[in-house]
Amino acid sequence: MGLAIGEVAKRLGVPTSTLRYYEAEGLLPAVGRTSGGRRQYSQQDLEACRVIECLKRSGLSIRQIKDFMDMVAQGDATLEGRRDLFQARKESVEQEIRELQRVLGVLEFKTWYYEQAAGAGTEAAVRSLPVEQVPERHRPAQAYLAGTSGDVPR
Repeated sequence: MGLAIGEVAKRLGVPTSTLRYYEAEGLLPAVGRTSGGRRQYSQQDLEACRVIECLKRSGLSIRQIKDFMDMVAQGDATLEGRRDLFQARKESVEQEIRELQRVLGVLEFKTWYYEQAAGAGTEAAVRSLPVEQVPERHRPAQAYLAGTSGDVPR
C-alpha cells in the first residue's frame, strides 16, 4: 500500500505543494495513482524524495537535481557520474561546515566577551584582558578577529 501525499509531506517536513512541484518538474515521474486519481507514493518514491531534499539542501538547483534523477533513470551506465556528483556535493558541504564552524567560534567568543563586559559594567574590562585570561576555547576566535590567525579551529 502506498503513502498519501500528506503523509509523505509530513515525513519529509515539506508542504504538499513541494511534492507536486517535484512531480511537475519531472523529479518524480512515476508516482502511482489510486483509481480515484490520488497520488500514492511507494517506499522507493519516499527514498527518492529524501535524496532530492538532501541534494537541494546541499545547494543543487532543481535543474541539477533533475539531471541527477535522469541519470538514475538511465541505470548503471551513469553510476560513476552519480558518484562524482555526490563526491562534489560532499566536498562542498564539508567546506561550508568548516566556514560555519569559524562563524560559530566567533559567536561563542563574542557571547562570552559580552557576558563578561556586562558583568563588569564596561567593555573596557574585557578588552584589556591578557590573552591568558581569555578561556582557551575562545582564543582561536579572538586571534582570528585580531587578524593574528587565519582560521578558527574547532
